Amino acid sequence: MDTRRESEPTTLKNRTTVERKSERELVVTRTVNGPARIVFEAWTKPELFKRWWVPKSAGLSLLSCEMDVRVGGGYRLVFSHNGSTMDFFGRYLEVTPHSRLVWTNEEGGEGGAVTTVTLEEKGGKTLVVVHDLYPSKEDLERGAGSTDGMGETFEQLDELLVALGASVGQS
Repeated sequence: MDTRRESEPTTLKNRTTVERKSERELVVTRTVNGPARIVFEAWTKPELFKRWWVPKSAGLSLLSCEMDVRVGGGYRLVFSHNGSTMDFFGRYLEVTPHSRLVWTNEEGGEGGAVTTVTLEEKGGKTLVVVHDLYPSKEDLERGAGSTDGMGETFEQLDELLVALGASVGQS
């Protein structure tokens, strides 16, 4: 019997999967240790989002994070990397508290994906599904590298959820 499996069940359960669903679709799936209400806040409150979104190993800094999380509202993320800055921005198409967010990724012009995040709570944990739909196969090829750090990013989300543990279960 593998004793490590018994002593580290969380690590084994919380695996991040990245799957190409079609020529234009990429799906990232992960179960995180927290209720959907708190996970939704981590995706929609800039002060929380900044604490987990950028993989620490990427060498990026999130300089600013603006979010107007409502249908028609926008977001803008400004990153710093090796002395230069990069802006990522778009607008929210759907906002359903605690269960669904849909936004555009407009920094790529016509080649920007539409991202849908769904949250499904089960037993105090939340299944997070991030679905990117690109305008073309070529656009997916160019943007697919953005999912490379998602495992680490979700690890950081789990760490944030632990840090927010006092809020879990409270209204």
